[in-house]
Amino acid sequence: MECSTEAGVVFDVNSLYAHFQTLKDSRKPKGLRYELAAILVMITLAKICGQDTASGIADWVKHRAEQFIEALKLKRKSMPHHSTYRRILGEVIAIDELEQMASRYLTEKKFFGRQVLLSIDGKVLRGTLNEQQEGVYLLAAYLPSKGIVLMEVKLKSKGTEIPGAAKLLKMIDLREKVVMGDAIHTQREASIQIVEAGGDYIWIAKGNQSEMEENIRLWFEPEPDPIPGMGRLPKDFEVAKEVRKGHGRLEERTITVSSQLKDYLQWPYLEQVFMLDRRYTSTKTGEANQQTRYGFTSLSRNKITPDKLLEMTRSYWGIENGLHYRRDVTLNEDRTRMTKGNLAQAMACINNLVIGLLIGKLKYRYLPDARRFFDAHPAKAFDLVLLL
Repeated sequence: MECSTEAGVVFDVNSLYAHFQTLKDSRKPKGLRYELAAILVMITLAKICGQDTASGIADWVKHRAEQFIEALKLKRKSMPHHSTYRRILGEVIAIDELEQMASRYLTEKKFFGRQVLLSIDGKVLRGTLNEQQEGVYLLAAYLPSKGIVLMEVKLKSKGTEIPGAAKLLKMIDLREKVVMGDAIHTQREASIQIVEAGGDYIWIAKGNQSEMEENIRLWFEPEPDPIPGMGRLPKDFEVAKEVRKGHGRLEERTITVSSQLKDYLQWPYLEQVFMLDRRYTSTKTGEANQQTRYGFTSLSRNKITPDKLLEMTRSYWGIENGLHYRRDVTLNEDRTRMTKGNLAQAMACINNLVIGLLIGKLKYRYLPDARRFFDAHPAKAFDLVLLL
C-alpha cells in the first residue's frame, strides 16, 4: 500500500524507506538539512549501485541530485558532503536500533519453512584492526537458503563468541530453525537455549569438546573380531552419500548416523550422533585428501533423514560464500577505513540490507551483476527502496 509524507514523498508502507523512518534521529531539529531516512536511502542506493566508500557514495549521490530531489522532495539542491554520511552512521544512529530495524524489514510477515538451517558465525572487520588486533568483531545469524541475515551483534572483543551467541540467539525467533555453528558454539547452555526456544541444533565435536568427539569416534570405529561364542552388539547405523564434481575436483561426502548414544552421552536434548567423511580428489592430478568430523544433533531420526542431515552440514558453509565473501570482497568490507564510533558496524548492517534485497528478495545469484544492473538503471533502484 502506498502513502506519502508531508513533503510529498510517495512510498510503500512496507518499503525500506518506511522502515528507515522508524529510526530515532538524535540530532537537534534546528538547522537540519536532510532527514535521517533520506540520508540512509542515499547510502543504501549508492551501495546497491556499486559504491563502497563515503567519498564514492557522496559523488554518486551528487551526480544524481535531480533524481533524489524529485523522489525524496528535498528542499536543498546540493547533496550531503561525505563527512555527513560518516557522522550519521558513526554518531547519530543507535546501532542496536538499526540492526533490529534491518531484521524486521528482511523477516517480518515471512514464513521460511520448517527445519530451516540457521548458520551462526563470527567475523572481524579487518580494516578496523590495530596492532593489538583490537577491532570490530561481529556475530551473524544467517539463513543460507534465503540469503538473509536475521540478526547481527557486536562482540565485546576477540574470543567472546560464546556469550555473544547467547545474546544473538535470544534476539531471534528460533521456532522451526535448526541452528548450526562451528565448534566453538558446541556448548551445553546454547543447546538448552535453542531447544527450549522451539528450535534444534547441529553441533560439531572437536577440541573444545574432546570427550564428546572421542566417544562418538569410538562408536563409529570398526569393531574387533568378537570373542568366540559371543556376538557383536547390533548397531543402528544409517548412511547417506553424495558426489559432486566441479572446480577441478571430485567431492564425495558420506554421513553415518546413529541414535543409540543419546542416553549414554548425557548432552542436553541429544538425539543422534554422526560421522561425516569428506574426500576430495583433484580431477587433474588424482591427488586425494580426506577429512573426518564427528557431531551430534537434537533432531531425532523421525524428524530428519540422513540425506537431509548431510545436506544441512553442507549448507552451513553457505555463510562463508553467501555472506562473508560477498561482504568482504564484493562490498569491500574488509578494506573499510571507516572506524569512528559505530561507523564500521553500521556500514556492515547496510551491507546486510543490500545482500538481503538483491540476493534474498530479488533472487540474484551474482551480486556484482545486480549492482551493475541497478547502477545502469537508477530509477529501478529508487523503486527498490521506496516501493518494494
